[in-house]
Amino acid sequence: MKHSNIISIIAEHKDKQLNPVTFELINKANELAVVKGHKVSVLLMGSEINELAAELTHYNCDEVVYIQDPLLNNYNTDAYTHAATQYIKEKNPDIVLIGATAQGRDLAPRIAARNKTGLTADCTALEIDENGTFLMTRPAFGGNLMATITCENHHPRMSTVRPGVFFRGERLNKPACETIEIKVDFSLVKIRGILLEQQKEKKQVANISESNVIIAGGRGMGGKKGFDLLKKLADLLGGTIAASRPVIDQGWVDKEYQVGQTGKTVRPRLYIACGISGALQHIAGMQESDFIVAINKNEDAPIMKIADLGIVGDVHKILPEMIERLGIKA
Repeated sequence: MKHSNIISIIAEHKDKQLNPVTFELINKANELAVVKGHKVSVLLMGSEINELAAELTHYNCDEVVYIQDPLLNNYNTDAYTHAATQYIKEKNPDIVLIGATAQGRDLAPRIAARNKTGLTADCTALEIDENGTFLMTRPAFGGNLMATITCENHHPRMSTVRPGVFFRGERLNKPACETIEIKVDFSLVKIRGILLEQQKEKKQVANISESNVIIAGGRGMGGKKGFDLLKKLADLLGGTIAASRPVIDQGWVDKEYQVGQTGKTVRPRLYIACGISGALQHIAGMQESDFIVAINKNEDAPIMKIADLGIVGDVHKILPEMIERLGIKA
């Protein structure tokens, strides 16, 4: 069966808040849609989600489709897979985009299996070429190279996309489209697990993906004490700390602060890399930052090649001076 000219985004929400990756995917879908004249359709699943559906219409899409049922109140693999599969059968989209979140990574492969199609996971770039080929790029071989993957013999063509990779579009003052409700029969769905209770771990961890200023440290910081300097500078600049993978592996800071292919993708206005050599895996997670400052003893370090400003020297001498000049003695 021939597919329709639709790019679908499967929206994600929690506690009545839409996940930012949903808006990033809508914006990217619009860029892709221009090439071949696709339409952008957003699927929202949940319970009592009329207001969230209405909010989505303020972003640049052609339709917002929503499915409501008490079974969809909390994320449930079986119920969400069934609902999304019914939507895909009805709309028959050309492309389906899902955020590479914990929920998206659980849901996407199940949808792909139901539709007997492929899935490219954790994409960092998406493109439709002049021939209409959908090009999905993701890290491969432990992040040592980037692989571009196509899926031309099966539809829909599916990919999950890491949060923070694409820009979020602006909210429109007026709705851009209408909402459409689809009714789905859940009577024959076998629900193998039901969420009874959620307990949130109490951690005071900043969301580095949303920070405008990031002070990141690598092995050159020497240990946990070195990150005390980074924290002082980050506080002065109204930002947050971050780290490269070797730091996380050493247990110096929480994994939530990791930047890179196996961590988070960030694009702050200012990124200061301290004692980070700049392995490909790390650079892939921060190279879209507006302004990059690198502090490293090695002037030939890879991070220096992408930095807007490179400072050659000992980070343990340079950081205290920066902090002092900004108003605090290290």
